[in-house]
Amino acid sequence: MLNTGTNRQEKMELVIMENLVPKDHLLRKIDRYIDFSFINEICRPYYCENIGRPAIEPEIMFRMLFIGYLYGIRSETRLVEEVNVNIAYRWFLGYGLEDKIPDASVIWQNRIRRFNGTDIPRRIFNEILRQAMEHKLVDGKILYSDSTHLKANANKNKYTEETANVESQLYIEDLNKAVNEDRAKHGKKPLKFEEKPVKTDDDDDENYFDDNT
Repeated sequence: MLNTGTNRQEKMELVIMENLVPKDHLLRKIDRYIDFSFINEICRPYYCENIGRPAIEPEIMFRMLFIGYLYGIRSETRLVEEVNVNIAYRWFLGYGLEDKIPDASVIWQNRIRRFNGTDIPRRIFNEILRQAMEHKLVDGKILYSDSTHLKANANKNKYTEETANVESQLYIEDLNKAVNEDRAKHGKKPLKFEEKPVKTDDDDDENYFDDNT
């Protein structure tokens, strides 16, 4: 008699997350070469120290948004859905198989309430890209995306700061648009987002991360 495996989905197993993510997975390479620890420090002024632990740590939130940026996931709702079922995403964020992923509303409310009208998200994305360039991860072999996101210069094999600025802002705008589309579906008024102009190579040079360079 054939074994139908009726209850395989309910079988209890002892697993190690580290063993479930391929050694050559893109996110392993990102995690190995890019230091995300600066994120909590740069976000510290926007969090109240005596209210307790935030619903989602800034580093985890921006790691999650960076996953969306890399893989073309343009809404926090879909991003949470993908993280829930993707083992590599969970590993990259430090979540176990049964850990609860924060709701999409927690992510976008933190992002918008704390950072709306600031250049914090752009600064964070730019620093991530700077590190990627420093470690030569942006030659299309490790850090890559399609033509609608990160744009590599095939001839010079580098990213300009202007491209990073624009791409960062475009992705944030995509997320904001998705939030308002979801609110409209539920009969809620759209949110108004403060726009901060994007600096380009022609603007005054700023180095937000003197300690890291």
